Amino acid sequence: MALIKSISGIRGTIGGAAGENLTPQDIVECTAAYGSWLIETSGAQSVVIGRDARISGEIVASLVASTLRSLGLDVIDLGLSTTPTVEMAVAMEKAGGGIILTASHNPKQWNALKLLNAQGEFISAADGQAILERIAQANIHYASVDKLGGYQAASDYLQRHFDAIFALPLVKVDQIKAKQYKIVVDCINSTGALSVIPLLQQLGCEVVAINDDLSGQFAHNPEPLPENLSELASAVQFHRAQLGVAVDPDVDRLALVSEDGEMFGEEYTLVAVADYILRNNPGPTVSNLSSTRALRDVTQKHGQAYHSSAVGEVNVVHKMKEVQAVIGGEGNGGIIYPELHYGRDALVGLALLLSYLSEYGQPLSFLRRQYPSYTISKNKIQLTPEINLDQLFSGLVEKYKSEELNTIDGLKIEFESGWIHLRRSNTEPIIRVYTESTSAVIANNLATKIQADINELLKQMN
Repeated sequence: MALIKSISGIRGTIGGAAGENLTPQDIVECTAAYGSWLIETSGAQSVVIGRDARISGEIVASLVASTLRSLGLDVIDLGLSTTPTVEMAVAMEKAGGGIILTASHNPKQWNALKLLNAQGEFISAADGQAILERIAQANIHYASVDKLGGYQAASDYLQRHFDAIFALPLVKVDQIKAKQYKIVVDCINSTGALSVIPLLQQLGCEVVAINDDLSGQFAHNPEPLPENLSELASAVQFHRAQLGVAVDPDVDRLALVSEDGEMFGEEYTLVAVADYILRNNPGPTVSNLSSTRALRDVTQKHGQAYHSSAVGEVNVVHKMKEVQAVIGGEGNGGIIYPELHYGRDALVGLALLLSYLSEYGQPLSFLRRQYPSYTISKNKIQLTPEINLDQLFSGLVEKYKSEELNTIDGLKIEFESGWIHLRRSNTEPIIRVYTESTSAVIANNLATKIQADINELLKQMN
């Protein structure tokens, strides 16, 4: 069981002891700290909330809404929704902020409060730290009985989200409808059933849905990785569909399966959508340091500038704004299209991908073969109290000083054949070790090589 308080919010497992798990007490404390901070720093009057379909969602939503109202804040409750829909609703409602109740790709026993600012974007590190300090102080002033906040259920925001997507110039609604795609959708027993399915139907697609109830009883590990999508791959082939679509429980990550049952690759969702955007609207692109080099390659092929950011959606968004990127995101299937909003959004990603596919005129597997083929290997090294991480990274910087280095988030070492990225985990006492190259063998060899270098440096440090 676990409870993790971070600058982006609070998450943990339901049940157990307060302060060690995500209990009602912890939920109220976090919500009260956030709500009171909003009131004092911006004079906020309202907050938007929404949730995925996980089992604990209704209880958590009730606690959050009641706490916000007790502070004097009006609550606009989207109910069952998606992360990007809540983000857009904050801006549309001109609310002071928003809380998304989802543990994203984590298993059903987890839930979380993800905190948004008035723009419908994740709060900054500085703002998150201020809220954490407020939680620790536990000095909250609640509203009197005559100044309690109101409550409004808002059930139309998913359609408003769809309409905003369909209005985008690069979403070719009629062109998609003409193709009459058959698409299998794995809704992972969450709000993909309320969002992905109607989005596709309104685009004229025939939808075959699997795991499409709203029970929150996830049919498999909810992270949309290849090892969790075998049912989807089989269904695509069985139904002779043009593609398969998988999302995570809160619908901000998009993974695809080609018509032949092969994985398109979550890293390549962003690459393909970026390729489409750049063909029509040239400009810079951004992804985080742990994302595939293929986005850089495609961006440069179009004669544009690629930029990398520290890991984390808030960091990607900051860099995108800084360089005025036309598209960006993360290699986990997270598409950020600023013409709609600054947040990972599987729905707009899917609409853009289908627009490109309908224009491309060939199966999805053909499109995948147009891009450089890279393989990422993901490993980790256990951290112990005696390891001086700064000294360790300094040693690696010295060893690899002749290579291209990036130190904005841990250490990334660029080679001609690939790259190595090492960074301290925000949630576990580990160093994350990501490597990428043109083959799994080379990527794994890079991981083995850096592990040996680290072991040698640790011996010297001791």
